[in-house]
Amino acid sequence: MAVLTPKKLAELSSEEFSRIMARSSLDIESIKPKVEEIINRVRKYGDEEIVRFYESFFGERVLDKESIKVSESEFEEAYSVVPEDFIDAIKVAVKNVEKFHREQLPRRLWITEVCEGVYAGQFWNPIESVGAYIPGGRAAYPSTVLMTTIPAKVAGVEKIIACTPPRPDGSVHPVTLATLGIVGVEDVFKVGGAHAIAAMAFGTQTIPKVEKVVGPGNIWVVTAKKLLYGIIDIDFIAGPSEVLIIADDSANPYYVAIDMVAQAEHDPLAAAVLVTTSPRLAKEVSELLDDLVKSSPRGKIIEESLKRNGAIIVVNDLKEAFNFANKYAPEHLEIIVKKISLAEIAEVIKNAGSVFIGPNTPVALGDYVIGTNHVLPTNMFAKKRGGLSVLDFIKITDVQYVTYEGIAKLGPCAVKIAEEEGLVEHANSVKARLKHIPISSIEK
Repeated sequence: MAVLTPKKLAELSSEEFSRIMARSSLDIESIKPKVEEIINRVRKYGDEEIVRFYESFFGERVLDKESIKVSESEFEEAYSVVPEDFIDAIKVAVKNVEKFHREQLPRRLWITEVCEGVYAGQFWNPIESVGAYIPGGRAAYPSTVLMTTIPAKVAGVEKIIACTPPRPDGSVHPVTLATLGIVGVEDVFKVGGAHAIAAMAFGTQTIPKVEKVVGPGNIWVVTAKKLLYGIIDIDFIAGPSEVLIIADDSANPYYVAIDMVAQAEHDPLAAAVLVTTSPRLAKEVSELLDDLVKSSPRGKIIEESLKRNGAIIVVNDLKEAFNFANKYAPEHLEIIVKKISLAEIAEVIKNAGSVFIGPNTPVALGDYVIGTNHVLPTNMFAKKRGGLSVLDFIKITDVQYVTYEGIAKLGPCAVKIAEEEGLVEHANSVKARLKHIPISSIEK
C-alpha cells in the first residue's frame, strides 16, 4: 500500500480534510505542571538547579557552576575540529543572511504633518538584550544560530547571549560553537529545554537576564516560552515543521517527492502536502515517495510523518490550489508551476511563512544559505504573522509635537471624545491648553 495515495480535493471526506488542516500540534497542557516546576526551581536555585538537572539527566555530574558558561578554550577547540569547508559554507551563509536582513531595517526616524500644526512620527531603538535558544544535545543546528543572532545584530542589539543543551560529556557540539564564534556571540551557556528559557527570563548567578528570547525548540521550550511571556518577550510559539507544495504538470516529480521527504524527516509530527493540477504528477510522486521511504536512513520517521500529516491532493486549477494554500497557511510554501510571475504570486498568496518559487528553490536551500529566515510560524500561525525578522528586535516609538495652531484645531475634538468617555480630567488637560492659546495663533 502506498504511503500516500492521491485524492481529489472535492472527494476528501470532512474527516480527511480536517486531519490535513489540523496537522500536529504540541500538547502543551500535558507537561505544563512539570514546566512550571522547572521554572520555579530555576528562579529559586539558579545555577545549582541546572547542575543538578543535568547530573540527574545524564546519570553523572557533567557540569559545575564554573563550566555552565562556554570558555574561550572551548571555542578554540571547536574551531580546531570543525572542517574548513564547513567554516567556508557558514561564512557564505552569514554574508547572505546579514545582507537580506539589512534590507528590512526601517527608517530611523520619520515625521509627518497630520494636519495644520500637528506633527506625528516614529523612531526606533533596538531591544537592549536578547537570548537565542539553539536546539542541540544529540544533534547540531548551526543554521539556527545564524537565523536568530544575525537579525538581532543587524538591528543593533547590544547584548546577545545563547543557550544550547550540553552533550553527555558536558560539551557543546563543535559546529554549533564554531558558528556562534563566527557570528560574534561569545556569551554561550550549556543549558537547554525549559531550564534555558527560565534562566534567560530570570537570570542566574552565571546566566544574565534578557528582555527577549527567540528560537525554536521542543515542547519543553515552547511551553516555557508561553508560560514566561510577559516576564520576557518571545518571538512566537512554533510547532512541528511543515511544507505545502503547489505544482503543475511542468514540475519534476522527483524534486517534489524529495522535498516532501526532506520536510518529513524532521519529525514524525512534521507535515508535507502536495497540491497539484496534474493527476500524472500526483501518481508519480506517490510512487517515488514509496521508494524514498524505503531507501532513506530516516525512513521510519518519514513514513510516520507522511501517514500522519501528509497528503497528495489533485485540484482542478491553480486558483483552487492557491485558495487551499491560503486556508492551510503553511510554514513553507513551494510553488513549482510554469508561467507565473512574482507579482501574481504576491497577489494571490495571503498566508504563508516563507514562499519558495520555481524548481531550483527547495526549502532546504532557504534553511541554510539564501539569507531568508527559517524561524517561521507553523500550524496556521502564518495567518497572523510572518517569520523572524529584524523587526522582532526593535522597539518602535511614536513621537508627536503640537503647535498652538494644532491644539486650537484638534483640542475641541479631544475634549468632546473625553467627555463622552466620562474621563473628565482628560478633557480638563486639553481645556487648560485651549485657555492659553495666543489670539494671534487662532487668527492664523
